[in-house]
Amino acid sequence: MSYKALALQLTCQTVNSCKNRDEAEAVMLKTIERIEQQIAASVGLLGRETLLIVTPEHFLSGPPVHETVEQWRAKAALEIDGPIYEAISAMVQRQQIYFSGNVYEQDSFFPELYFQTSFVMGPNGDVLLRYRRLNALFIPTPHDVWDLYLDAYGYDSLFPVVKTNIGNLACIASEDIVYPEVARCLSMRGSEVLIHSTSEGGSPLMTQKNIAKIARAAENMAYVVSANSGGLSGSPIPGGTTDGGSKIIDPKGLILAEAAYGESIMANADIDLAALREFRQRPAIGNLLARQRFELYAESYAQHSIYPPDTLLGQPAERQHFLRTQQEVIKKLYN
Repeated sequence: MSYKALALQLTCQTVNSCKNRDEAEAVMLKTIERIEQQIAASVGLLGRETLLIVTPEHFLSGPPVHETVEQWRAKAALEIDGPIYEAISAMVQRQQIYFSGNVYEQDSFFPELYFQTSFVMGPNGDVLLRYRRLNALFIPTPHDVWDLYLDAYGYDSLFPVVKTNIGNLACIASEDIVYPEVARCLSMRGSEVLIHSTSEGGSPLMTQKNIAKIARAAENMAYVVSANSGGLSGSPIPGGTTDGGSKIIDPKGLILAEAAYGESIMANADIDLAALREFRQRPAIGNLLARQRFELYAESYAQHSIYPPDTLLGQPAERQHFLRTQQEVIKKLYN
């Protein structure tokens, strides 16, 4: 099977200036209306075979800047069964696409926190996959409440892969792309298309993330569909900071399409599942997945703990706490 994927490069309308949740949700609903118009026009231009649409990191809200975890949760973290997800679901059903985005999300098991969540929604409007960002500096992650998170959801919830009629899909959020173990754990579970919602510095240089995207595609023999924002609107951060470079990379690490700056549909390309699966099943020196020897590394990981789990158990999720924890890790690494 072959179909077209689109990394839809969008301007992020931020909610930092909103005074409360009602104002923030009103902004998000207007953003969904605008995005639906762009999706409909994009599919009309590129063709009905455009089945997968990927949007940037925190595409509905922008990132927290000065807000505390408590403030951001109250204002911008979505309810799993709330009106914003309902509006996205309705849009996806009308457009009959597979849709992936990245949001901040509440969780009833952790009422004082939020998680940054990438999701895949199918044409019927159901959420098929939720992936919570695993590596972050100033926002909570499942690793920060490790024991409770595993009790609530189990280990496999950390690396979800969903089988669909457009391939085995998995999500990687933001800078998780620079940690090769994340993509590897997803490839162990059969991922064929790695969906990467990001909001990163727009640069023509080979940044850490740009290098990582190519590496993750090649070493996992998977497509990477990476959607960056086309700038920020209404944020105290300069608007052009995170602008441009959305791209699609093939399983050999070749960039198939890449957008320049601003809102764009130029990062679109064909996903050839038949060729990918034939490539993976061919005995050859280039079949990197079939040559993996995980046992070589398992004991080294088991023997070394760098960043400790559970640091938010009994500890407020304050910015200074995250900085202190990183400082302690650095001391352990280099002293």
